[in-house]
Amino acid sequence: MSLPFYQRHHEHYDRAYRHKALQSTVSQYQKETKSKSAVYAQGSTAYSRGSAAYRHASAADFSLDSSAAYSHGSSAYDLESAAYSYGSTAYDHSAAQSKRSAAYSLDSESLSKSSAAYRHGSESINKLAAAYRLGSEAYSLGLKDSNLMIEDQSYKMSPKAKRAKQNLVSEDKENKAIDYSVPIFTGREVSISGITDTEEERIKESAAYVAKRNLFATGEGVSVSKVAKSTSEEQHHEKKSRKVAIRESAERVALKKTLEDTQAFHKKLNQDKLLHAPEFIIEPRSHTIWEKQNVRFHCSVAGWPAPRVTWYKNNVPIDVQTHPDKYIIESRYGLHSLEINTCDFDDTAQYRASAMNVKGEISAYASLVVKRYKGEIDASLLYAGTSMPLGFGVTPHGYASRFEIRFVDKFDVAFGREGETMSLGCTVVISPDIKRFKPDIEWYRNGVLITPSKWVQMHWSGERASLTLTHANKEDEGLYTLRVVMGDYYEEYSGYVFVRDADAEIPGAPGAPLDVQCLDANKDYVIVSWKQPAVDGGNPILGYFIDRCEVGTTHWTQCNETPVKFARFPVTGLIEGRSYIFRVRAVNKAGISLPSRVSEPVAALDPADRARLRSHPSAPWTGQIIVTEEEPAEGVVPGPPTDLQVIEATKNYVVLSWKPPGQRGHEGIMYFVEKCIAGTEDWQRVNTEIPVKSPRFAVFDLAEGKSYCFRVRCCNSAGIGEPSEATEATVVDDKLDIPKAPGRIMPTRNTDTSVVVTWTEPPDAKELVGYYIESSVVGSGRWEPCNNNPVKGTRFICHGLINGEKYIFRVRAVNAAGLSEFSQDSEPIEVQAAIAAPSPPYDIMVLESVRDSMVLGWKQPKVIGGTEITGYYVNYREVVDGVPGKWMEANIKAISERAYRIQNLKENMVYQFQVAAANLAGVGTPSLPSQPFKCEEWTIAVPGPPHDVTCTEVRKDSLVLLWKEPVYTGRSPIAGYYVDMKETEAKEECWRSVNEKPLQKKFLKIGDLKQGVSYVFRVRATNQAGVGKPSNVTDPVVAETRPGTKEVVVDVDDNGVISLNFECDQMSPNSKFVWSKNYEPIEDDSRLNIDAKGGKSKATFKDLGEDDLGVYSCVVTDTDGVSSSHTIDEEEMKRLLALSHERKFPTVPLASELAVEILEKGEVRFWLQAEKLSGNAKANFVFNDKEIFNGEKYKMKVDQKTGLVEMIMDKLEDKDEGTYTFQLQDGKATNQSSLVLIGDVFKKLQDEADFQRKEWHRKQGPHFVDKLGWEVTDDCNVMLKCKVANIKKETHIVWYKDDREIMVDEEHDFKDGVCTLLISEFSKKDAGTYEVILKDDRGKDSSELKLKDTAFADLMNEVCRRIALSATDLKIRSTAEGIRLYSYVTYYVEDLRVGWVHNDTQIRFTDRVKTGVTGEQIWLQINEPTPQDKGKYTMELFDGKTGHKKTVDLSGQAFDEAFAEFQRLKQAAIAEKNRARVLGGLPDVVTIQEGKALNLSCTVWGDPTPEVSWLKNEKAFVSDANCTLKFESGKKVSFTISAVSTLDSGKYSIVVKNQYGTETSDVTVIVISVSGQTDTVQGHDQNTLTVSKKKKIMTANKRKEAEKKDFIRPHVEEIIATEETPDANEIPPAEMEKNTKSKQQAAKVTDGKAAVAETVPQPTESLDKQGKKPLEKKP
Repeated sequence: MSLPFYQRHHEHYDRAYRHKALQSTVSQYQKETKSKSAVYAQGSTAYSRGSAAYRHASAADFSLDSSAAYSHGSSAYDLESAAYSYGSTAYDHSAAQSKRSAAYSLDSESLSKSSAAYRHGSESINKLAAAYRLGSEAYSLGLKDSNLMIEDQSYKMSPKAKRAKQNLVSEDKENKAIDYSVPIFTGREVSISGITDTEEERIKESAAYVAKRNLFATGEGVSVSKVAKSTSEEQHHEKKSRKVAIRESAERVALKKTLEDTQAFHKKLNQDKLLHAPEFIIEPRSHTIWEKQNVRFHCSVAGWPAPRVTWYKNNVPIDVQTHPDKYIIESRYGLHSLEINTCDFDDTAQYRASAMNVKGEISAYASLVVKRYKGEIDASLLYAGTSMPLGFGVTPHGYASRFEIRFVDKFDVAFGREGETMSLGCTVVISPDIKRFKPDIEWYRNGVLITPSKWVQMHWSGERASLTLTHANKEDEGLYTLRVVMGDYYEEYSGYVFVRDADAEIPGAPGAPLDVQCLDANKDYVIVSWKQPAVDGGNPILGYFIDRCEVGTTHWTQCNETPVKFARFPVTGLIEGRSYIFRVRAVNKAGISLPSRVSEPVAALDPADRARLRSHPSAPWTGQIIVTEEEPAEGVVPGPPTDLQVIEATKNYVVLSWKPPGQRGHEGIMYFVEKCIAGTEDWQRVNTEIPVKSPRFAVFDLAEGKSYCFRVRCCNSAGIGEPSEATEATVVDDKLDIPKAPGRIMPTRNTDTSVVVTWTEPPDAKELVGYYIESSVVGSGRWEPCNNNPVKGTRFICHGLINGEKYIFRVRAVNAAGLSEFSQDSEPIEVQAAIAAPSPPYDIMVLESVRDSMVLGWKQPKVIGGTEITGYYVNYREVVDGVPGKWMEANIKAISERAYRIQNLKENMVYQFQVAAANLAGVGTPSLPSQPFKCEEWTIAVPGPPHDVTCTEVRKDSLVLLWKEPVYTGRSPIAGYYVDMKETEAKEECWRSVNEKPLQKKFLKIGDLKQGVSYVFRVRATNQAGVGKPSNVTDPVVAETRPGTKEVVVDVDDNGVISLNFECDQMSPNSKFVWSKNYEPIEDDSRLNIDAKGGKSKATFKDLGEDDLGVYSCVVTDTDGVSSSHTIDEEEMKRLLALSHERKFPTVPLASELAVEILEKGEVRFWLQAEKLSGNAKANFVFNDKEIFNGEKYKMKVDQKTGLVEMIMDKLEDKDEGTYTFQLQDGKATNQSSLVLIGDVFKKLQDEADFQRKEWHRKQGPHFVDKLGWEVTDDCNVMLKCKVANIKKETHIVWYKDDREIMVDEEHDFKDGVCTLLISEFSKKDAGTYEVILKDDRGKDSSELKLKDTAFADLMNEVCRRIALSATDLKIRSTAEGIRLYSYVTYYVEDLRVGWVHNDTQIRFTDRVKTGVTGEQIWLQINEPTPQDKGKYTMELFDGKTGHKKTVDLSGQAFDEAFAEFQRLKQAAIAEKNRARVLGGLPDVVTIQEGKALNLSCTVWGDPTPEVSWLKNEKAFVSDANCTLKFESGKKVSFTISAVSTLDSGKYSIVVKNQYGTETSDVTVIVISVSGQTDTVQGHDQNTLTVSKKKKIMTANKRKEAEKKDFIRPHVEEIIATEETPDANEIPPAEMEKNTKSKQQAAKVTDGKAAVAETVPQPTESLDKQGKKPLEKKP
């Protein structure tokens, strides 16, 4: 079965989005019977019922209603029906966007009627097929990247049977079929695929398309037959088979799968690929109507997504809800309208239709003028549209009147830089001012209307029009014109805007290219063109890089690897359907330029597709479809392309273009391009891998200079077709040559800052883009571009030049091939305003009138034409009864003054006058006729008006007003003048007089002006009769000092000549300096000589005196009021004369007189300094009237640069006493200065020199920088210190006190150059003379410090102060004797005086209350304290200068606690004193031989007398026969064993006890057995050996402390006894034995043999561990 006619050409697109399941289902449909025909209407499951009965009966069906497009049907098929409804709406919308849509009605009946206008048979069907083809292709663009396309499936459809002819008819009211045929499903329904607003709508849209396409392609499933219509209604019968129901179910399954795949695809789809901003196809037009009429504005808008249109009135949105009967806004089928009912005068306004979508917004404007008939003009003519004369417009008043449009505060020529924001503005004044009739404001660039964009913003405030370039680029350079349109009349104002290149990122890089555009865009390539920059950075441009960026991303990709020189380049490799922007960068050997402004976005689409997308051509729906049978064309190999040609050839590429073949089947075709060298048949395929989709192709990689031929083949699924005819041989070279240089460069003057340059076009120029003009100041060698955007035409105004400079110009042409060579340089031209005839004079007034003559005065023209005015011509005419007569000449020869007497007039005749000014360019336009003046004798007593009132020397706070005396003086002489002034905008009553008393002179300097304020002035003359008529008011003058303003400078040269000097840099060739005194021309040259050269003028006084006093002014003619003045009064004259005398007889000015100073080595320096010396200055040195010269003794020097004159003497001797003089001579100038050195002055200087010399010698070796001094440290020690210098490693330092060397342990390291000696605990013994000596091989130095008498006292005071400051707070401590108050200091010296105060009373010390110092403790002891001792105690420390106090409060709880502690300690002391104790005598260990006699004794103490008992091995032990124990006199205790045996070995303890305590002392006896010997040890006789050792008595507390320490193992000492009798005093009394140490007693051997006893001494701390027991306190 063949495809329908509208699907044959797009079969390859259909395959792209068919799923396998869906494709198999469709194949099944195609195997069914071929003879069925059907009429389809839209209903449930996407089938449409054509019957009217089904249209209203079935809830699951869709009704075909033209006014509502397609309504929703059965809820069971919401998805399909919603999708189809959306597609139908899109169809209706797109149909309405056609330019013919205005002819379509908006309901079903009118659509049926309008279809008759489109009856074109099969031709109409073909057109509609093309419309569908657009939609089908656009839809395939959205789906070609999806995964549906790359699935493994066959591209061939199932074989299709021949299909019967199908007649699809629509029934109207008359039941007649019409000839206009259109497919029920057109391409417009899918052309918006991929660009709807939501994903859900796109899914529905795709589903509807697939379902309806399949049904329409097969024609299966529903069979509807037409039956004859009865009288009542038309009947339709439906037959549905079981197979049809099954196929419907299968289709729904396939449709669901398609929806899922389509949804997944759209998530990845670039939504921006086909979007484009709105644009008006039909813009609303303006209307002029009468009141009470209705009006309708129409417009049609294109854009994707479909734009939303909003209507505005005078930029205010129109609210239909607020005025429901006034406005009707409709939007149907893409046609938008605004209807205004019963218009009145208030509806006169500017209306705007604004269309907006996601890609942007655009507006179209239309004006409505509602007229009122006044009867002046035939209303029918106005209504019929009769044209008005140019310059007149239709106003709301209903008649034609001329609008006066004036531009105020206009923008001037503007200069900017790329990237900056520039703004142009102009205030528009329109009269008459009709509030409801607003002007149209239009901006043009180079004659092209500008529309708002992201680069350009426009604003109209109602008074001021402004245009803002938000980001200026060179594309924005050009002539900007503001056009204000009022009806049919408009006015324009223009100004040029120059945009310079932005600073290059790389120095020397070229400027950015400009005007990047996209040409000949197709499916996969686009040609990018641009303009070359004017600035090449000083190096030739090597080429350009082209970058592309896909819309919606920020990633730029470079399109060419090597720079291209041709300013067009084909960019290939684009993705079909995507949108791109491009930019270009220039490159030279210095680097790459900044990128150009990006191009407008362009979509990679077939041009035909793009055109259809923008225009949306489609016909309205008629309800009738006629399908005719066609033969299949499946599997046709395409034919050869036609019209193959080379459209562009350069050195880098060749662009081919061709037309698709006629025979190509219904598939899409692609192309292969082949090339071969001319003259051969060796064809090579260029695009071997990827076929070309577009009928355009750019061939690269061709050998330059060779000739090639090209041909193209088509291909599709059926195969590759025959090649096209080959092109003619094409040489790979630039077809477009670089243009030649322009010629005949001719500059002419224009303004004072611009020059007009003209030239001739280069010969054989092709495709010229424009010209670049450059200028250079003559002699500079530096060329600057005058324009940065190529200008078309052969004339250009170069702005921004410096007035008075001479310039040369050159031009070069630009086309796509490159820039031409520069033209020859023009002739130099000085930038000056062009000479033109002057403008008319103005403000003509009568200065005097007599019977037959009148004196006229007038003001100078505002524009003098670039040269001075040579004279004036006056005309007059008679006015009789208000009718003016013929003009007559008053003077034949030009007059130079601006006042002229016209003779031979008629008395009492009324005259009018006009004046014309003349210059070298000719006579200017005469002024407007003056007011009528009557020629009659003036008889008034007061003077006439002064005339020729002018302002000069205008500054920011002052100006000078000049005038001429009245021609008519009145009846008495003029006594003076009054000057009036006011601000320009002030009212007439605001005039105020500047001077209170009449001025005798005819000039006045007016001060105290406000900067920037505009003023006007007038002058009145006065005589005895009164004040006369005021003069004409001056032109407004703004108080400001113009840039570059210079003043008259008074100067006195080196010869004493006094002159006035004035300089001007704004002079024209005809300008002159005019000097005046008291503003009167200087005619007497006997006192003043005037000379001018270039832009400078000098007025030199020959002999300045009192006759020369006055105001001297200078005016430069032919300038904009350049003038200045200088006043010479008596004081100024005296100053100038004194300065002149000084210059005639000059002296060398001295900055300082002759002086003397001692240098470091003891040298004597004489010096003076002049303010300024020339290179020829000389000096003479005189001593006692005799000149001295440079030699060994005198070293002389003159420094002309600094003006320093000096003389240095090595040594000052006695013979050098006298007067020294320095004499200076510098050209004509002389001066001298003297210094007298005699007597005491000389002696003092000599001593100082000797001292300084010694000091210098001293400092050659180690020396002291700071002498020896002292300081007291924080520790109250005294530190002697000094600072030294010039120290080296071998330098030694020695300290002395009173000539005795102080031995220092450590050698000083001279850290930081400081030497110190620390004296700790400084006291009186440290007083004396201290000296420190530095010495090494270079010499030595010493420093001495005397610390005696006053110096010592000062030091001790500081020591005492530091000690006093170190004192701690007073503390309280109880003792056994009483209470002690004490404080600690660092250390104590006797010089620190201590005093104690009790309750503010000085304490008198007694035996009970005493003070003292123990170590660093200062204390106050209160023995046996009583309650009277309570109170506040203060310790006063006096350091010799200042007192320092420490206070403690001994009262209350503090006293009670201290007193309680005192009582406790007192009792403890008594107990300690009287307790029982062993004072000494017993050793720790006794070793004795067996059989010897042992006698041990000791002394005990206690009060009362203690009880004594012995223990052996911790058991009680009493006397027996072998052992005798004795206790005698209460003190002495003895222990005797007559003959010891081994049984006597053991530990023996003596225990003494009384009421205050108990003490135990232990002794260990070791008996050694000796066989054969028997010795006896006895005590206190010759045969007794006594060994005793004093024991340390320990209290219980001390014993506990001793037990904490480590035990030290005792060692045995050998004791050798002698035969001496012990001293009776060996054992001291008990009172003296408290703190004595143990002693070893000698043992006496009775038999003459030496007896040896060994003892084991131990540390005192360990005695407790040896055997002493803790004392026990009595209860």
